[in-house]
Amino acid sequence: MSDTVKAGENVFLALGFPPHEAEVLQFRSELMACLRLWINENGLTQTEAAERLGITQARVSDLVRGHWKKFSVDMLLTLAAKVGIHVRIEMGDAA
Repeated sequence: MSDTVKAGENVFLALGFPPHEAEVLQFRSELMACLRLWINENGLTQTEAAERLGITQARVSDLVRGHWKKFSVDMLLTLAAKVGIHVRIEMGDAA
């Protein structure tokens, strides 16, 4: 039997990560998705994206393939800022 995760739910919680880690992992994954979308919307090759982001093509490949373990939040925020993606962090009490 497989568990399903509803849209908007944190998949990392479903995978068994502790809540505090799941929040960070979800944030990293959302940042990576925004960067992948930026690459696709601009019709960039991985080489072109690497040039604009200031990283290697191999790192872009990791990004596009969703290798979230290879990117810190800090690195992803830096990459987003380089290409004009503005990130807003909302803080509140835990649910």
